[in-house]
Amino acid sequence: MKAAYQTTLRRRVSIGGVGVHSAAPAQLVLHPAGPDTGVTFLRTGLPDGREQLLKARRSNVTHTALCTIIGDASGTSVSTVEHLLAALSGLQVDNVLVEIDGPETPIMDGSAADFVAAIDRVGVVQQARTRRALKILKPVRVERDGGFAELLPAERGFRLDVEIDFASPAIGRQRLAFNLEPAAFRREIARARTFGFVSDVKRLWQAGYALGSSLENSVAIDKDEILNPEGLRYADEFVRHKALDAVGDLSLAGAPIVGVYRTYRPGHKLNALALEALFADRSAYTYSDAAAARPFVKGFGAGAHVPAAAAAFAAAD
Repeated sequence: MKAAYQTTLRRRVSIGGVGVHSAAPAQLVLHPAGPDTGVTFLRTGLPDGREQLLKARRSNVTHTALCTIIGDASGTSVSTVEHLLAALSGLQVDNVLVEIDGPETPIMDGSAADFVAAIDRVGVVQQARTRRALKILKPVRVERDGGFAELLPAERGFRLDVEIDFASPAIGRQRLAFNLEPAAFRREIARARTFGFVSDVKRLWQAGYALGSSLENSVAIDKDEILNPEGLRYADEFVRHKALDAVGDLSLAGAPIVGVYRTYRPGHKLNALALEALFADRSAYTYSDAAAARPFVKGFGAGAHVPAAAAAFAAAD
């Protein structure tokens, strides 16, 4: 079996917007990063001009109510990281430094499409270190609030089987199964937008959520009606977005998963619990070289600038 190699961005790329929950503006700069550094957030704009590094790892997940938030003991955090992480995972980008000057990753159009477009603008390059995969060895299952999630063994690749079940006739019961690889992610998952119910808006506002939500970045549902004038991007856009969230949340395992993720009525909390249960049982997984999927062009692009505080995360091969 031919081993896969780690990847990073060819050069840096910027993207900006507002947070769907905080409504706070944020500018992202995605930088190339060295092998074995993974995805790391550099939170800038903190009081007294401070900067703080946050690894995108399950151990740094602090909240999973309506979005995934990573943080540390200092109180530094970045929220709504799941769509960006899904884009990086879906396009098989291993090592990136994410410089962000606000508290929340911008929601863009409510999907991962703008992040995919930004990555595609600069390209992905291969590095000189093999990619390590997290291989599921035996079934692991968690249940919560009538839903479940399980990680199952597979010979190679990562397959997601996602099912949702809503009382609203606008959504109903939908199921989607797919193999996670870049072409399928772009085609089937990346453009699926986040969604919510108008009846929940007042409660969310009072709790400090959805302050930046609009028809430009969310699919709004009122009883059995879709309020967005353009309608849906896919007939089953809702389950596709839940699959997008799962891809991002599960990337916090820190390595590409070789196995199957089967879930019914998923959410950020259930995705996090599945990883927690997996890592609680050392006999349920192992690490091995990932199998090669497709070739990349070797070498870094010119002109990549990285903040001095995080230079180690962008060392060239």
